Amino acid sequence: MAGGLRFAGSSWRSWRGKWPLLFLLVALSFVRWTKGAGFVDLYSLLIRPFWPGSAQREWIQTGIQVEQQARLILLEQDNQRLRDMLSLNGGSNSGLISAAVISRKSSGWWQQLDLGQGLLAGVEEGDAVIGPGGLLGVIDSVTPTTARVRLLTAPGSRIGVWIARTKTHGILLGTGTNRPQLRFLDKAPDLQPGDLVSTSPASTLMPPNLPIGVIQTLDSKALPLPTGRVQLLASPEAIDWVQVQKL
Repeated sequence: MAGGLRFAGSSWRSWRGKWPLLFLLVALSFVRWTKGAGFVDLYSLLIRPFWPGSAQREWIQTGIQVEQQARLILLEQDNQRLRDMLSLNGGSNSGLISAAVISRKSSGWWQQLDLGQGLLAGVEEGDAVIGPGGLLGVIDSVTPTTARVRLLTAPGSRIGVWIARTKTHGILLGTGTNRPQLRFLDKAPDLQPGDLVSTSPASTLMPPNLPIGVIQTLDSKALPLPTGRVQLLASPEAIDWVQVQKL
């Protein structure tokens, strides 16, 4: 009997010595299973009385200010867009036909767009299409209720243009990007970035003196004639309403 008690006591002492190791293994297993979430919760509870500190409060206030400024900018942009739409609608009584952009393909983003007005509204092939700022393109095809616009940026687009400051003629060529190419007719045009590009005052295919864009870059060494790139005043990528102007 005494021997049995001694065996049980020694067994208990051996297990008691292993408890810290077992506890550590269980704790590590729990941490691995919860991926440390328990420690994060414990840390959060401990620091909650001290949060937010002065630095965190400053970060929060800065974030709120940035968000408010961004909201204000977006509201101003949306307000300007609505004003542009109203001005386009108001132009219908002066020989301009207002039309909404109803469709455009991502594969032909710089080539064409579809309008929600057609023959029934008086839209015809060859009519000029104007966005806020200037000329966008020409009507390429029409149905009774829709029309397709060939943008100035479309490959194959080609119109004569005029630079009023130097009284210089040129040709604007679409290249499939948002910067059409300007090809000059003189070998040494006296031009510079920022010069205004418009339709010719003597044009018979387009309404005269329509603003198109400004010269962005020049390549005077291009062959056979100098070339340039034009920044359009009416951005094709951001248009949702247009005006159609007849000759």
